[in-house]
Amino acid sequence: MVIHRVYEGFRPVKPVVTVGVFDGVHRGHRVLLETLVSRAKQTGGESVVITFSTHPKNVVGKASTELLFLTTLSEKISFLEQLKVDHILILDFDLEFSKTGACDFVRNVISGKLGANYLIFGYNHRIGREGEGDFNTIRKCQGLSDLIVEQGIGVFSGEVAISSSAIREALLMGNLDIANELLGYPYQLSGTVIPGRKIGRSIGFPTANIETEESKLVPVEGVYAVDVIIDEKAFRGMLSIGTNPTVNTDSELRSIEVHILDFDENIYGSKITVRFRKRIRDEKKFTDTHALARQMEIDKLETIRLLS
Repeated sequence: MVIHRVYEGFRPVKPVVTVGVFDGVHRGHRVLLETLVSRAKQTGGESVVITFSTHPKNVVGKASTELLFLTTLSEKISFLEQLKVDHILILDFDLEFSKTGACDFVRNVISGKLGANYLIFGYNHRIGREGEGDFNTIRKCQGLSDLIVEQGIGVFSGEVAISSSAIREALLMGNLDIANELLGYPYQLSGTVIPGRKIGRSIGFPTANIETEESKLVPVEGVYAVDVIIDEKAFRGMLSIGTNPTVNTDSELRSIEVHILDFDENIYGSKITVRFRKRIRDEKKFTDTHALARQMEIDKLETIRLLS
């Protein structure tokens, strides 16, 4: 897969194109992307995904807080590569870009700069200024009579349409099983191991404190059974997200720390990935560290059971 950040010099062969944020690259996205790759092969062309370096809602949205990503840009690129997409064009989405009309974007960029005559449009997707361009609008754009526009199918879990918004909500409500079902894989966080206060080590449960990218969504506070990936090797772990209320009086200081089972190496500064398999319990405040240690022993046994 080739990554592009500008139009100049990029002229794919008989491109079949799709456009979207593809945050999470969830099951619905994957059906669309598999169709994209298949159509490119059928027409003897190359598959092209146009996506964005930031979420459009963070530029033109009305929410007071920033929308956090299910996948970082590097994670999204990795997933697209696994799906055998030929090209990914990453555009900067800013206020000026947000004013581009839907038909102008398709006419000038997809058809004009890329030379595409085949566009696969996501289910219920909209593009262009204020989301003006839906599937039917794009099909009627003037000057694009040679453009084939195919609409992707909706993918449902029960009666729920799979969407990035539904996955975010599930993760923030503690419904990890639902989030993973909609994603089609265990939700993951990656980051750097940083020094902590070593309280876990003092009660027999040393933890690796993880510093993640600020733009990445962190699931709701609680204890989770996770897979831990270090240097491409997998370990079992129990991960805590929260403020550690038993030993910490600062309710604003949230940490992500994982106790890795059967592991005792110095990994400060290392890059690790945790994959969320099961949610064990909510965060709790205990009377003292002895009570906390007893609960962590119970959590450890539950982690082993869940991941066995």
